[in-house]
Amino acid sequence: MSHVSVEPKYSPVHSFAVQIYYEDTDFSGVVYHPNFLKYFERAREHVIGADVLSQLWQQQQLGFAVYRSDMLCHDGVEFAEIIDVRTQFYFESKYRTVWKQQIWRPNAKKPAVTATVEMVCMNQKRQLAPMPAELIAHLSLGS
Repeated sequence: MSHVSVEPKYSPVHSFAVQIYYEDTDFSGVVYHPNFLKYFERAREHVIGADVLSQLWQQQQLGFAVYRSDMLCHDGVEFAEIIDVRTQFYFESKYRTVWKQQIWRPNAKKPAVTATVEMVCMNQKRQLAPMPAELIAHLSLGS
């Protein structure tokens, strides 16, 4: 019996602009690679909403942690550029979301950086916890 793989249904693309400052770069004016992880994190927070994340923690003691991350740097990003962080996600299970993210330079024909980040929902004891139905509904409506 052959197994047919089904492509996950990603959300629409969410765009998030990031200004590259001198402090983000190395001596040559190119973004220091760990900063890309920060830009991806900010974009995910923008998709979910800081207020939603704060309420989730304050009211239900639930938050998210990176379970797995895979990042490829295809091109350098330079000081003074304004990049577009493009983000899509899907729900892999009631515990896990998968985020496909790309960093695009101005007028580029391909992404400079790509990443796939898997996030899991956890309680205050750092144990896996199902995402609340309200959060799933909120993210589904926003997509």
